[in-house]
Amino acid sequence: MLPTADLFDAYPDLLAVCETQFRSFGGRLDFHGPCSTLATFEDHTPVLEALKSPGLGRVLVVDGQGSLRVGLMGDRLAGIAVENGWAGVIINGAIRDSAGIDALPLGVRALGTTARRGTLATAGQRDVTIRFGGVTFAPGHWVYADRDCVVRAESKLPQ
Repeated sequence: MLPTADLFDAYPDLLAVCETQFRSFGGRLDFHGPCSTLATFEDHTPVLEALKSPGLGRVLVVDGQGSLRVGLMGDRLAGIAVENGWAGVIINGAIRDSAGIDALPLGVRALGTTARRGTLATAGQRDVTIRFGGVTFAPGHWVYADRDCVVRAESKLPQ
């Protein structure tokens, strides 16, 4: 994959640049794929359910509403993501067990880390349009991520 800066230089009219300043986790420094979306608040259960499904090289984009109180994914869920073929996970919120996640061949972007896990059970909303960092993410959009940035295209970019 080309670096996000090079992708932007090549396709400025096709890319939306996420303004959220994510931290990088996981063993894959860059990743890309069509996105599946999820909206949840301080509940990891919808993330678990999504990652149990076949990833097919997709990127799960989670709008956790920016909460840093509760981790929406830990090393156990990240391991499930790897087993099921997800390319990466982007979380507008926190994760936990970052050292365990770093040992896995998965790309992860999140706002930060915490030790706390959720106890609140919600249904979440899967494969809906979500928006954060000035970017709208919809199922089927393509997401490209590296250590610098997360960018979104409405379809796969020629490379």
